[in-house]
Amino acid sequence: MHFSLRNLGYIVATAELGSVTDAAKGLNVSQPTISAAIAHAEAELGAQIFVRHHARGMTLTVAGRKLVSEARLLLSHARDFQRSMQSLADGEAGEITIGSFMTLATRFMPALLSGFSQRLPGIAVNLEEGNQQDIVDGLLSGRLELALSYAYALPDEVLGERLAELPPYLLVAGDHPLAGRESVSLKELAAEPFILLDLPHSREYFFNLFLTCKVEPRVVYRSRSYELIRGLVGHGHGFTIHNAVPGTTIGYDGSKIAVVPIRETLPPVHVMSLRLRRQTMRPAVKAFAEYLREAFSPGGIFRQPTPATRAKGR
Repeated sequence: MHFSLRNLGYIVATAELGSVTDAAKGLNVSQPTISAAIAHAEAELGAQIFVRHHARGMTLTVAGRKLVSEARLLLSHARDFQRSMQSLADGEAGEITIGSFMTLATRFMPALLSGFSQRLPGIAVNLEEGNQQDIVDGLLSGRLELALSYAYALPDEVLGERLAELPPYLLVAGDHPLAGRESVSLKELAAEPFILLDLPHSREYFFNLFLTCKVEPRVVYRSRSYELIRGLVGHGHGFTIHNAVPGTTIGYDGSKIAVVPIRETLPPVHVMSLRLRRQTMRPAVKAFAEYLREAFSPGGIFRQPTPATRAKGR
């Protein structure tokens, strides 16, 4: 079957206005043009779309109601597609899809999205969260145009720009004996229960930190939820290690958490702006990439605090 969008538009207009004459006037085309479109569609469909009432216009048949219902959806999608294509070359309007590693999304995306929308309100940002593999897959498939993530296991097709280094910090309950310390050796916590952020690549990073300090972690809980782990820590179930440390020492459930610098010099994680190497960034995507770079710059909204400031939870 062959139905053009133009002809479907003629049929939908006829259904909505109730007559070929009114549809022709509304669309500024001739009546024979609309009649021919209806006749062609009925021939293709093999069924009558309209019942013609002498001097009383036209009503839809059962088959016609189904066709018009589907046609309305198709035409709506076509209009959305046209608007989307028109916005591709517009640097200050349109829609972009950004990915973010889930812990980075929790820590940084609210401020990023707020600041970017104030600067360029005409650009709508769709945000997708996931682990590192989700982010890489999204970039390779073209579903994501830009991503805020880590430097873990990046294929050659993905180009990364380093935005920041995040050192590891210990998180313990607010009333933990070590909570007020200026720094703590990871070896001092060897016998303490450890709560693991159990995500691909993240878990390997944390285990390597223990390996560097020649400590065997005693894992008591594993979770993919950043806030669940903070809540467990706040209630004294163990300690954890985070890099994207929140700007508050209060957990989601109201429990109190202390952030303590680690005494050993341990490798940080690198926050990256990621994109597909072979893909040229659209102006709107480029604007978001530039905003990311600015936000993590020394004078940006995410300037890195000192360890002492971290320890006080400010």
